[in-house]
Amino acid sequence: MSATSPAELEARLRLHCLPELGTKRFRILINAFGNASSALSAPAAAWRALGLPVVCAAARRDDVVRQRVNASLAWLQQSNQHLLMWDDPDYPALLAELPDPPPLLFVAGDPTLLVLPQLAIVGSRRASKPGMDTAHAFARSLAAGGFVITSGMALGIDGAAHQGALAIGGKTVAVLGTGLLQVYPPRHRHLAADIVDQGGAMISELPLDSPPVPASFPLRNRIISGLSLGVLVVEASPSSGSLITARLALEQGREVYAIPGSIHHPGARGCHQLIRDGAALVECVEHILEGLRGWQNLAPVPRVKVAPIKHPLLKLLFAAPLSSEALAVASGWALPKVLAALTELELDGRVACEGGVWVGR
Repeated sequence: MSATSPAELEARLRLHCLPELGTKRFRILINAFGNASSALSAPAAAWRALGLPVVCAAARRDDVVRQRVNASLAWLQQSNQHLLMWDDPDYPALLAELPDPPPLLFVAGDPTLLVLPQLAIVGSRRASKPGMDTAHAFARSLAAGGFVITSGMALGIDGAAHQGALAIGGKTVAVLGTGLLQVYPPRHRHLAADIVDQGGAMISELPLDSPPVPASFPLRNRIISGLSLGVLVVEASPSSGSLITARLALEQGREVYAIPGSIHHPGARGCHQLIRDGAALVECVEHILEGLRGWQNLAPVPRVKVAPIKHPLLKLLFAAPLSSEALAVASGWALPKVLAALTELELDGRVACEGGVWVGR
């Protein structure tokens, strides 16, 4: 917990809740006035002189802001809930290197994980079943080898990565694009509870009650990459937010790894683009560890084992999306048999029809 005085803690929380303030303007105020308490008591004209929006200064004594601050202070009184500030000695050193590190980080769970060696695993929200299996297996192996697995707790690859770390009894950090009291997506509320209960951590730079807003998720990606030694992209389209995380990692001087796939699989195109741009092509955990030997401090990392694909139609669909008719030709099955099999696989959630063609999941 921070050694900041109670008055300064409350003042920083109040600044943090002001509309349209943000990380850079927060730092401008602290640099200009020395601390949050002095910034709050400065005249509105002084804020305007710094180029801050009128709405920021006007909201300083707003009742809603005061209520949010009181709710945050009450939250911090509960066990296993913390607030890290950029001038705390235990603020993550890698994150502090960023040009815009979060001035405040809310942490549910173990804050000491944030200073341990971390590897980020990210990818598509609409990942295929093999992609999720791969993320789970890599996270499991890397966590067993002593790395904290960091991701964004989104559906798809992110969730599989967190679950893979938990499956081996490893540690994982979830970086949210919402406040910690607004877990998103709602489907992952149980996962969020499991992460904290099993010794991991959920973190967010946003006020506790912040709802999901599209602009917040690209911003949280800089935290995912900023905390990590490297970022592994398992499966992503060229427009995926995971590529934002990867590019931020490159800008931050972190390692970027990408797992290749079929040239016919839309989910592999983002990874192939990263590889063309200089990301390391990864086929096994050892490819990641080659440049990180000095950071490993625990047991040897077990090899990744991905369950084999047994269904003949799935093998074909994971190679390339196909229509029902094309599947019949490729498999040598009669079309009615193919349609019956696809119906069963779709009910099991293992295939989906997208744009008139079938894809494996």
